[in-house]
Amino acid sequence: MPRFAANLGMLFTELPFEQRFAAAARNG
Repeated sequence: MPRFAANLGMLFTELPFEQRFAAAARNG
């Protein structure tokens, strides 16, 4: 699991877990 995954849990709490990665990819 990439290190940034820990931040995804905080940045994209409004999205289902699977969609956080897609949102992160769109936002760079």
